[in-house]
Amino acid sequence: MRILLIHATAGAGHMKAAEAVYNGIKKHTTHDVRIIDALDYTNPFFKQSYKKTYTFLITRIPNIWGFFFALLDIEMLQPFVRLARRIYNSVNAGALQRFLIEEKFDYVISAHFLSTEVMAALKRKGLIQSKLITIVTDYDVHRIWLARGIDRFCVATSWTKKKVKQLGISEDKIVVTGIPTDEKFSAHYDVASMRRQMGLDETMFTVLIATGSFGIGPIEEIIDHLKGFQVIVVSGHNKGLYGRLSARKLDHVKVLGLVSNMPELMAISNAMVTKPGGLSISEALVSGLPLIFFNAIPGQEANNVKVLKTYGVGIGPCSISEIVVELQKLRDSKDRQHILKQIKEVAHPSAVKDIIALLQPKSS
Repeated sequence: MRILLIHATAGAGHMKAAEAVYNGIKKHTTHDVRIIDALDYTNPFFKQSYKKTYTFLITRIPNIWGFFFALLDIEMLQPFVRLARRIYNSVNAGALQRFLIEEKFDYVISAHFLSTEVMAALKRKGLIQSKLITIVTDYDVHRIWLARGIDRFCVATSWTKKKVKQLGISEDKIVVTGIPTDEKFSAHYDVASMRRQMGLDETMFTVLIATGSFGIGPIEEIIDHLKGFQVIVVSGHNKGLYGRLSARKLDHVKVLGLVSNMPELMAISNAMVTKPGGLSISEALVSGLPLIFFNAIPGQEANNVKVLKTYGVGIGPCSISEIVVELQKLRDSKDRQHILKQIKEVAHPSAVKDIIALLQPKSS
């Protein structure tokens, strides 16, 4: 079968989810599979402004982002929102539409709402016959993810499935697979050996601070308050943060920029302080890593925290002083097994394989 994975590089999470499924299909099947960035099939101005606008909103004026996020999720506005999106995407993503029509894939799997809207519109018009799967990359669901014409919605939890059903999607189209993560996150590692290789103390309680790909948050202030912990900081694209922390040469802090070994970093850590993006959460849960949240973006990230709280997973969003207190509790807790049990109830290490299992060849 010919299969297409589509993501969009507005934040790293959508891309990582698509790549996890792509790599799984390549490794475990003989299907002909491709992966593309939907923004590469839009006009150049749209591609650049889409990324820059999103980055500007969530880093500089997140409350404005939160306002529009909530506004576009109001039920009575959906006819207008759907029409506006259809016109907007038709004008700007014509190349993506032509590509999907011409290539005639058996399955198209979308990890972003832009490509979901485009491919669903083509399916409704009879311009493509592909089976369509959407992977919702957050724990809550905004209406922007939903479209008539999608054959399967892969969602994070049973709570997420219930929400999608409430929003009008037939239950038989919703599958709880979990958000897909690279299989390296569920691998077994020799923690002591890896800590030695990184120049870290083998026995000290280790905190991983991940800022998201944009390097957002009061990271320096958090570090200033963390005494008695070993800290690994992943600063992402924030070169200024990386430079300032590196210059301080703190003995208990390991400073990293963009990394390709996040599975290993999670494996050697005892807790993670992070922004609550859907993929970061899923990777940590599969790694069995307790989570403390800070600086949640209003909208999808704040909603992720609310959903996880229903499962007793994750703490936050926390102030700096609260982060310190919660880390001390985790470090001193004698009941780590209870925490791990709650994490396992939400983690889906088999998400990639469960999504692959949905790919059925056409009957002759």
